[in-house]
Amino acid sequence: MISRIDLRGDTLPEGAALRDLLPRAEFDVEAALETVRPICEDVRHRGSAAVIEWGEKFDGVRIPSVRVPADALTRALQELDPAVRAALEESIRRARLVHREQRRTTHTTQVVPGGTVTEKWVPVERVGLYVPGGRSVYPSSVVMNVVPAQEAGVEGIAVASPPQKDFDGLPHPTILAACALLGVDEVYAAGGAQAVAMFAYGTEDCLPVNLVTGPGNIYVAAAKRLLKGRIGIDAEAGPTEIAILADAGADPVHVAADLISQAEHDPMAAAVLVTDSAELAAATEAELAPQVAASKHIKDRIEPALAGRQSAIVLVSSIEDGLKVVDAYGAEHLEIQTADAAAVADRVRNAGAIFVGPWSPVSLGDYCAGSNHVLPTGGCACHSSGLSVQSFLRGIHIVDYTRDALAEVTHHVVTLAEAEDLPAHGAALKARFGWKVPQQ
Repeated sequence: MISRIDLRGDTLPEGAALRDLLPRAEFDVEAALETVRPICEDVRHRGSAAVIEWGEKFDGVRIPSVRVPADALTRALQELDPAVRAALEESIRRARLVHREQRRTTHTTQVVPGGTVTEKWVPVERVGLYVPGGRSVYPSSVVMNVVPAQEAGVEGIAVASPPQKDFDGLPHPTILAACALLGVDEVYAAGGAQAVAMFAYGTEDCLPVNLVTGPGNIYVAAAKRLLKGRIGIDAEAGPTEIAILADAGADPVHVAADLISQAEHDPMAAAVLVTDSAELAAATEAELAPQVAASKHIKDRIEPALAGRQSAIVLVSSIEDGLKVVDAYGAEHLEIQTADAAAVADRVRNAGAIFVGPWSPVSLGDYCAGSNHVLPTGGCACHSSGLSVQSFLRGIHIVDYTRDALAEVTHHVVTLAEAEDLPAHGAALKARFGWKVPQQ
Protein backbone atom coordinates (compact mmCIF):
# COMPACT_ATOMS: atom_id res chain seq x y z
CA MET A 1 0.00 0.00 0.00
CA ILE A 2 2.89 2.36 0.75
CA SER A 3 6.51 2.03 -0.34
CA ARG A 4 9.68 2.12 1.78
CA ILE A 5 12.88 4.06 1.34
CA ASP A 6 15.76 2.82 3.47
CA LEU A 7 18.34 5.50 4.27
CA ARG A 8 19.94 3.70 7.21
CA GLY A 9 23.58 2.90 7.52
CA ASP A 10 25.36 5.19 5.12
CA THR A 11 26.07 8.85 5.71
CA LEU A 12 23.18 10.89 4.38
CA PRO A 13 23.91 12.99 1.31
CA GLU A 14 23.30 16.73 1.57
CA GLY A 15 21.29 19.34 -0.31
CA ALA A 16 19.81 18.39 -3.66
CA ALA A 17 21.26 14.88 -3.49
CA LEU A 18 19.18 14.14 -0.39
CA ARG A 19 16.07 15.84 -1.78
CA ASP A 20 16.29 13.66 -4.89
CA LEU A 21 16.02 10.52 -2.75
CA LEU A 22 12.76 11.62 -1.15
CA PRO A 23 9.23 11.05 -2.47
CA ARG A 24 7.52 13.94 -4.21
CA ALA A 25 4.45 14.34 -6.40
CA GLU A 26 4.91 15.37 -10.01
CA PHE A 27 3.32 18.80 -10.41
CA ASP A 28 4.37 20.42 -13.68
CA VAL A 29 3.01 23.94 -13.53
CA GLU A 30 5.10 24.96 -16.54
CA ALA A 31 3.34 22.41 -18.74
CA ALA A 32 -0.07 23.74 -17.65
CA LEU A 33 0.82 27.29 -18.69
CA GLU A 34 -0.08 26.69 -22.32
CA THR A 35 -3.46 25.35 -21.26
CA VAL A 36 -4.35 28.37 -19.14
CA ARG A 37 -2.89 31.06 -21.39
CA PRO A 38 -5.83 31.14 -23.90
CA ILE A 39 -8.31 31.00 -21.01
CA CYS A 40 -6.75 34.02 -19.34
CA GLU A 41 -6.54 35.93 -22.62
CA ASP A 42 -10.18 35.18 -23.34
CA VAL A 43 -11.23 36.53 -19.94
CA ARG A 44 -9.05 39.57 -20.53
CA HIS A 45 -10.85 40.41 -23.76
CA ARG A 46 -14.41 39.19 -23.15
CA GLY A 47 -14.80 39.53 -19.38
CA SER A 48 -17.68 37.84 -17.61
CA ALA A 49 -18.98 36.12 -20.74
CA ALA A 50 -15.71 34.21 -20.98
CA VAL A 51 -15.78 33.33 -17.28
CA ILE A 52 -19.29 31.94 -17.70
CA GLU A 53 -18.43 29.93 -20.81
CA TRP A 54 -15.28 28.40 -19.36
CA GLY A 55 -17.23 27.56 -16.22
CA GLU A 56 -19.81 25.77 -18.32
CA LYS A 57 -17.06 23.77 -20.03
CA PHE A 58 -15.16 22.76 -16.91
CA ASP A 59 -17.85 22.70 -14.22
CA GLY A 60 -20.77 21.48 -16.31
CA VAL A 61 -23.19 24.26 -15.48
CA ARG A 62 -24.07 27.57 -17.14
CA ILE A 63 -24.69 30.41 -14.73
CA PRO A 64 -26.76 33.53 -15.47
CA SER A 65 -24.31 35.81 -13.67
CA VAL A 66 -20.84 35.49 -12.17
CA ARG A 67 -21.68 37.55 -9.07
CA VAL A 68 -23.49 35.58 -6.36
CA PRO A 69 -26.72 37.36 -5.36
CA ALA A 70 -26.86 38.73 -1.82
CA ASP A 71 -29.99 36.74 -1.03
CA ALA A 72 -28.14 33.50 -1.83
CA LEU A 73 -25.57 34.33 0.85
CA THR A 74 -28.29 35.16 3.37
CA ARG A 75 -30.22 32.00 2.56
CA ALA A 76 -27.11 29.82 2.83
CA LEU A 77 -26.40 31.13 6.32
CA GLN A 78 -30.01 30.73 7.42
CA GLU A 79 -30.07 27.12 6.23
CA LEU A 80 -26.63 26.18 7.58
CA ASP A 81 -26.58 23.23 9.98
CA PRO A 82 -26.34 24.74 13.50
CA ALA A 83 -23.47 22.40 14.42
CA VAL A 84 -21.50 23.43 11.32
CA ARG A 85 -22.19 27.08 12.11
CA ALA A 86 -20.94 26.66 15.66
CA ALA A 87 -17.79 24.92 14.42
CA LEU A 88 -17.12 27.65 11.86
CA GLU A 89 -17.68 30.38 14.44
CA GLU A 90 -15.16 28.74 16.76
CA SER A 91 -12.69 28.35 13.90
CA ILE A 92 -13.10 32.05 13.10
CA ARG A 93 -12.71 33.05 16.75
CA ARG A 94 -9.46 31.12 17.17
CA ALA A 95 -8.05 32.29 13.84
CA ARG A 96 -8.74 35.91 14.80
CA LEU A 97 -6.91 35.48 18.11
CA VAL A 98 -3.79 34.23 16.35
CA HIS A 99 -3.84 36.53 13.33
CA ARG A 100 -4.62 39.68 15.34
CA GLU A 101 -1.31 39.19 17.14
CA GLN A 102 0.50 39.22 13.78
CA ARG A 103 -0.28 42.86 13.09
CA ARG A 104 2.79 45.03 12.60
CA THR A 105 3.14 48.54 13.95
CA THR A 106 4.77 51.64 12.50
CA HIS A 107 8.34 52.09 13.73
CA THR A 108 10.62 55.12 13.42
CA THR A 109 14.43 54.91 13.66
CA GLN A 110 16.49 58.03 14.26
CA VAL A 111 19.53 57.39 12.10
CA VAL A 112 21.21 60.70 13.01
CA PRO A 113 19.94 63.88 14.67
CA GLY A 114 17.47 65.30 12.17
CA GLY A 115 17.37 62.15 10.05
CA THR A 116 14.75 59.45 10.47
CA VAL A 117 13.48 56.44 8.57
CA THR A 118 9.98 55.25 9.38
CA GLU A 119 8.58 51.92 8.27
CA LYS A 120 4.82 51.91 8.08
CA TRP A 121 2.68 48.94 7.15
CA VAL A 122 -0.13 49.49 4.68
CA PRO A 123 -2.70 46.85 3.73
CA VAL A 124 -3.20 45.86 0.11
CA GLU A 125 -6.17 47.81 -1.20
CA ARG A 126 -8.11 44.94 -2.79
CA VAL A 127 -7.65 41.16 -2.76
CA GLY A 128 -9.15 38.16 -4.53
CA LEU A 129 -9.40 35.05 -2.38
CA TYR A 130 -9.73 31.69 -4.10
CA VAL A 131 -11.58 28.81 -2.44
CA PRO A 132 -11.38 25.39 -4.17
CA GLY A 133 -14.54 23.48 -4.93
CA GLY A 134 -13.53 20.26 -6.63
CA ARG A 135 -13.36 16.94 -4.81
CA SER A 136 -14.28 18.46 -1.44
CA VAL A 137 -15.94 21.51 0.07
CA TYR A 138 -13.63 23.93 1.86
CA PRO A 139 -15.43 26.49 4.03
CA SER A 140 -12.32 26.31 6.22
CA SER A 141 -10.36 27.86 3.36
CA VAL A 142 -12.77 30.80 3.41
CA VAL A 143 -11.83 31.32 7.06
CA MET A 144 -8.09 30.92 6.44
CA ASN A 145 -8.08 33.46 3.59
CA VAL A 146 -10.55 36.03 4.86
CA VAL A 147 -9.50 36.34 8.52
CA PRO A 148 -5.88 37.43 7.91
CA ALA A 149 -7.02 39.81 5.16
CA GLN A 150 -9.55 41.40 7.51
CA GLU A 151 -7.08 41.58 10.38
CA ALA A 152 -4.59 43.28 8.06
CA GLY A 153 -7.20 45.94 7.29
CA VAL A 154 -7.84 45.11 3.63
CA GLU A 155 -10.82 47.17 2.46
CA GLY A 156 -11.84 45.25 -0.66
CA ILE A 157 -12.27 41.49 -0.26
CA ALA A 158 -13.69 39.31 -3.05
CA VAL A 159 -14.07 35.52 -2.89
CA ALA A 160 -14.29 33.19 -5.87
CA SER A 161 -15.27 29.52 -5.80
CA PRO A 162 -16.33 27.23 -8.67
CA PRO A 163 -20.00 26.98 -9.63
CA GLN A 164 -21.61 23.72 -8.58
CA LYS A 165 -24.01 21.85 -10.84
CA ASP A 166 -25.89 20.45 -7.82
CA PHE A 167 -26.60 23.98 -6.54
CA ASP A 168 -27.86 25.71 -9.69
CA GLY A 169 -24.46 27.11 -10.54
CA LEU A 170 -23.76 28.71 -7.19
CA PRO A 171 -20.72 27.78 -5.11
CA HIS A 172 -21.41 25.23 -2.41
CA PRO A 173 -23.85 26.69 0.17
CA THR A 174 -21.46 25.99 3.06
CA ILE A 175 -18.86 28.18 1.36
CA LEU A 176 -21.48 30.89 0.88
CA ALA A 177 -22.51 30.59 4.51
CA ALA A 178 -18.91 30.95 5.66
CA CYS A 179 -18.60 34.13 3.57
CA ALA A 180 -21.77 35.48 5.14
CA LEU A 181 -20.51 34.67 8.65
CA LEU A 182 -17.39 36.67 7.93
CA GLY A 183 -19.28 39.60 6.45
CA VAL A 184 -17.99 39.08 2.90
CA ASP A 185 -20.72 39.96 0.41
CA GLU A 186 -18.65 40.05 -2.80
CA VAL A 187 -18.60 36.44 -3.95
CA TYR A 188 -18.22 35.02 -7.45
CA ALA A 189 -19.17 31.67 -8.97
CA ALA A 190 -15.88 31.26 -10.79
CA GLY A 191 -13.22 28.59 -10.63
CA GLY A 192 -9.89 27.61 -12.09
CA ALA A 193 -7.75 29.80 -14.30
CA GLN A 194 -10.74 31.89 -15.35
CA ALA A 195 -11.26 33.01 -11.74
CA VAL A 196 -7.64 34.10 -11.39
CA ALA A 197 -7.85 35.96 -14.72
CA MET A 198 -11.08 37.65 -13.61
CA PHE A 199 -9.30 38.93 -10.51
CA ALA A 200 -6.23 40.00 -12.45
CA TYR A 201 -7.85 41.82 -15.36
CA GLY A 202 -11.24 42.70 -13.94
CA THR A 203 -14.55 42.29 -15.73
CA GLU A 204 -17.79 44.25 -15.94
CA ASP A 205 -18.87 42.44 -12.76
CA CYS A 206 -15.59 42.31 -10.82
CA LEU A 207 -13.04 45.07 -10.30
CA PRO A 208 -9.40 43.98 -10.63
CA VAL A 209 -7.48 43.11 -7.47
CA ASN A 210 -3.92 43.69 -6.31
CA LEU A 211 -3.31 40.27 -4.78
CA VAL A 212 -4.71 36.75 -5.23
CA THR A 213 -4.37 34.14 -2.50
CA GLY A 214 -5.70 30.67 -1.79
CA PRO A 215 -4.99 27.09 -2.85
CA GLY A 216 -6.26 25.44 -6.01
CA ASN A 217 -5.47 22.84 -8.65
CA ILE A 218 -2.59 22.90 -11.12
CA TYR A 219 -4.49 25.25 -13.44
CA VAL A 220 -5.03 27.77 -10.66
CA ALA A 221 -1.30 27.54 -9.88
CA ALA A 222 -0.42 27.99 -13.56
CA ALA A 223 -2.69 31.03 -13.90
CA LYS A 224 -1.04 32.55 -10.83
CA ARG A 225 2.38 32.03 -12.40
CA LEU A 226 1.24 33.47 -15.73
CA LEU A 227 -0.32 36.57 -14.19
CA LYS A 228 2.21 37.19 -11.43
CA GLY A 229 3.41 40.74 -11.80
CA ARG A 230 0.04 42.02 -12.86
CA ILE A 231 -1.16 40.66 -9.54
CA GLY A 232 0.68 39.61 -6.43
CA ILE A 233 0.24 35.99 -5.39
CA ASP A 234 0.74 34.08 -2.18
CA ALA A 235 2.15 30.86 -3.69
CA GLU A 236 1.68 28.25 -6.40
CA ALA A 237 0.05 25.65 -4.21
CA GLY A 238 0.58 22.01 -5.17
CA PRO A 239 -0.85 18.78 -3.77
CA THR A 240 -1.13 18.64 0.00
CA GLU A 241 1.62 16.96 2.06
CA ILE A 242 2.10 15.50 5.49
CA ALA A 243 5.42 14.33 6.88
CA ILE A 244 5.65 12.69 10.30
CA LEU A 245 8.94 12.40 12.16
CA ALA A 246 8.42 9.66 14.73
CA ASP A 247 10.37 7.33 16.99
CA ALA A 248 9.55 4.00 18.62
CA GLY A 249 7.39 5.74 21.23
CA ALA A 250 4.85 6.97 18.69
CA ASP A 251 1.46 5.29 18.50
CA PRO A 252 1.08 3.55 15.10
CA VAL A 253 -2.68 4.00 15.30
CA HIS A 254 -2.21 7.78 15.43
CA VAL A 255 0.49 7.78 12.76
CA ALA A 256 -1.58 5.73 10.31
CA ALA A 257 -4.67 7.85 10.92
CA ASP A 258 -2.74 11.06 10.29
CA LEU A 259 -1.21 9.75 7.04
CA ILE A 260 -4.67 8.79 5.82
CA SER A 261 -6.11 12.16 6.85
CA GLN A 262 -4.06 13.92 4.20
CA ALA A 263 -4.27 11.11 1.63
CA GLU A 264 -8.04 11.58 1.48
CA HIS A 265 -7.62 15.04 -0.08
CA ASP A 266 -6.43 13.95 -3.49
CA PRO A 267 -4.80 10.99 -5.31
CA MET A 268 -1.67 13.18 -5.60
CA ALA A 269 -1.56 13.97 -1.87
CA ALA A 270 1.72 13.03 -0.19
CA ALA A 271 1.94 11.04 3.04
CA VAL A 272 5.46 10.48 4.39
CA LEU A 273 6.61 8.82 7.62
CA VAL A 274 10.24 9.34 8.64
CA THR A 275 11.32 7.07 11.49
CA ASP A 276 14.33 5.42 13.08
CA SER A 277 12.14 2.53 14.27
CA ALA A 278 11.61 -0.45 11.99
CA GLU A 279 9.04 -1.67 14.51
CA LEU A 280 6.99 1.52 14.18
CA ALA A 281 7.25 1.31 10.39
CA ALA A 282 5.90 -2.23 10.40
CA ALA A 283 3.17 -1.44 12.91
CA THR A 284 2.08 1.60 10.90
CA GLU A 285 1.89 -0.47 7.71
CA ALA A 286 -0.24 -3.00 9.57
CA GLU A 287 -2.54 -0.22 10.81
CA LEU A 288 -3.01 1.35 7.39
CA ALA A 289 -4.95 -1.54 5.88
CA PRO A 290 -7.87 -1.67 8.35
CA GLN A 291 -8.03 2.09 8.72
CA VAL A 292 -8.10 2.64 4.96
CA ALA A 293 -10.79 -0.02 4.64
CA ALA A 294 -12.92 1.87 7.16
CA SER A 295 -12.49 5.19 5.32
CA LYS A 296 -14.73 6.84 2.73
CA HIS A 297 -12.66 7.94 -0.27
CA ILE A 298 -10.68 4.74 -0.72
CA LYS A 299 -10.34 3.97 -4.43
CA ASP A 300 -10.44 7.48 -5.85
CA ARG A 301 -8.12 9.21 -3.35
CA ILE A 302 -6.62 7.38 -0.39
CA GLU A 303 -5.24 4.22 -2.01
CA PRO A 304 -3.69 5.97 -5.02
CA ALA A 305 -2.24 8.67 -2.76
CA LEU A 306 -0.60 6.18 -0.41
CA ALA A 307 0.61 3.98 -3.26
CA GLY A 308 1.90 6.87 -5.35
CA ARG A 309 5.54 7.86 -5.77
CA GLN A 310 4.87 10.88 -3.53
CA SER A 311 4.26 8.76 -0.41
CA ALA A 312 6.63 6.48 1.52
CA ILE A 313 7.94 5.29 4.85
CA VAL A 314 11.52 6.54 5.12
CA LEU A 315 13.78 4.60 7.49
CA VAL A 316 16.70 6.50 9.02
CA SER A 317 19.43 5.56 11.49
CA SER A 318 18.52 8.20 14.07
CA ILE A 319 16.21 11.08 14.83
CA GLU A 320 19.19 13.30 14.06
CA ASP A 321 19.18 11.91 10.52
CA GLY A 322 15.41 12.19 10.51
CA LEU A 323 15.72 15.92 11.12
CA LYS A 324 18.02 16.21 8.11
CA VAL A 325 15.48 14.34 6.00
CA VAL A 326 12.46 16.44 7.02
CA ASP A 327 14.44 19.65 6.51
CA ALA A 328 15.41 18.46 3.02
CA TYR A 329 11.78 17.55 2.33
CA GLY A 330 10.31 20.85 3.62
CA ALA A 331 6.80 19.55 4.24
CA GLU A 332 3.65 21.61 4.11
CA HIS A 333 2.59 19.93 7.38
CA LEU A 334 5.16 18.33 9.69
CA GLU A 335 4.21 16.32 12.76
CA ILE A 336 6.80 15.57 15.43
CA GLN A 337 5.91 12.43 17.38
CA THR A 338 9.13 11.73 19.26
CA ALA A 339 10.46 11.88 22.77
CA ASP A 340 10.91 15.52 23.81
CA ALA A 341 8.91 16.54 20.75
CA ALA A 342 8.98 20.28 21.50
CA ALA A 343 12.79 20.33 21.59
CA VAL A 344 12.96 18.34 18.34
CA ALA A 345 10.43 20.66 16.70
CA ASP A 346 12.51 23.66 17.75
CA ARG A 347 15.38 22.35 15.62
CA VAL A 348 13.34 22.09 12.40
CA ARG A 349 14.25 24.71 9.83
CA ASN A 350 11.97 23.93 6.89
CA ALA A 351 8.23 23.32 7.29
CA GLY A 352 5.02 25.15 6.49
CA ALA A 353 3.60 24.36 9.92
CA ILE A 354 4.85 22.10 12.71
CA PHE A 355 2.55 20.02 14.91
CA VAL A 356 4.12 19.01 18.21
CA GLY A 357 3.38 15.76 19.99
CA PRO A 358 0.54 13.22 19.77
CA TRP A 359 -2.21 15.71 20.63
CA SER A 360 -1.53 18.23 17.87
CA PRO A 361 -2.57 16.45 14.65
CA VAL A 362 -2.63 18.21 11.29
CA SER A 363 -6.43 17.98 11.22
CA LEU A 364 -6.52 20.35 14.19
CA GLY A 365 -4.54 22.90 12.18
CA ASP A 366 -6.82 22.42 9.19
CA TYR A 367 -9.76 23.72 11.18
CA CYS A 368 -9.49 24.94 14.73
CA ALA A 369 -5.94 25.37 16.05
CA GLY A 370 -5.99 29.07 15.21
CA SER A 371 -3.08 28.64 12.81
CA ASN A 372 -3.43 29.07 9.04
CA HIS A 373 -3.74 26.08 6.73
CA VAL A 374 -2.77 27.88 3.51
CA LEU A 375 0.84 26.71 3.49
CA PRO A 376 3.78 26.25 1.09
CA THR A 377 3.96 22.88 -0.70
CA GLY A 378 6.43 21.08 -2.96
CA GLY A 379 9.44 21.88 -0.78
CA CYS A 380 8.79 25.63 -0.96
CA ALA A 381 8.81 25.81 2.85
CA CYS A 382 12.58 26.29 2.57
CA HIS A 383 11.94 29.83 1.27
CA SER A 384 8.26 30.66 1.75
CA SER A 385 5.79 31.05 4.61
CA GLY A 386 2.16 30.23 5.04
CA LEU A 387 -0.60 32.78 4.64
CA SER A 388 -0.70 35.38 7.42
CA VAL A 389 -1.56 39.00 8.11
CA GLN A 390 1.85 39.90 6.68
CA SER A 391 0.77 38.44 3.32
CA PHE A 392 -1.68 41.32 3.00
CA LEU A 393 0.61 44.13 4.19
CA ARG A 394 3.26 46.20 2.42
CA GLY A 395 6.10 47.87 4.25
CA ILE A 396 6.81 51.43 3.12
CA HIS A 397 9.90 53.38 4.20
CA ILE A 398 9.43 57.10 4.86
CA VAL A 399 12.67 59.08 4.78
CA ASP A 400 12.70 62.47 6.56
CA TYR A 401 16.00 64.42 6.80
CA THR A 402 16.64 68.04 7.76
CA ARG A 403 19.07 70.31 5.88
CA ASP A 404 21.78 69.77 8.46
CA ALA A 405 21.33 66.00 8.47
CA LEU A 406 21.59 65.90 4.66
CA ALA A 407 24.64 68.17 4.69
CA GLU A 408 26.40 65.85 7.11
CA VAL A 409 26.19 62.85 4.77
CA THR A 410 26.34 64.51 1.34
CA HIS A 411 30.04 63.80 0.82
CA HIS A 412 29.41 60.05 1.28
CA VAL A 413 26.52 60.07 -1.17
CA VAL A 414 28.56 61.97 -3.77
CA THR A 415 31.49 59.59 -3.33
CA LEU A 416 29.33 56.50 -3.79
CA ALA A 417 27.47 58.01 -6.75
CA GLU A 418 30.74 58.75 -8.53
CA ALA A 419 32.07 55.26 -7.69
CA GLU A 420 29.04 53.86 -9.51
CA ASP A 421 29.50 56.31 -12.40
CA LEU A 422 26.18 57.97 -11.64
CA PRO A 423 27.30 61.58 -11.14
CA ALA A 424 23.79 63.01 -11.49
CA HIS A 425 22.89 61.22 -8.27
CA GLY A 426 25.52 63.24 -6.45
CA ALA A 427 24.57 66.39 -8.34
CA ALA A 428 21.02 66.10 -6.97
CA LEU A 429 22.52 66.73 -3.51
CA LYS A 430 25.10 69.31 -4.53
CA ALA A 431 22.35 71.38 -6.18
CA ARG A 432 20.86 71.89 -2.73
CA PHE A 433 24.10 73.39 -1.40
CA GLY A 434 25.10 75.74 -4.23
CA TRP A 435 26.82 72.88 -6.09
CA LYS A 436 29.40 72.54 -3.36
CA VAL A 437 29.86 69.55 -1.12
CA PRO A 438 29.34 70.76 2.46
CA GLN A 439 32.53 70.79 4.54
CA GLN A 440 32.78 68.24 7.30
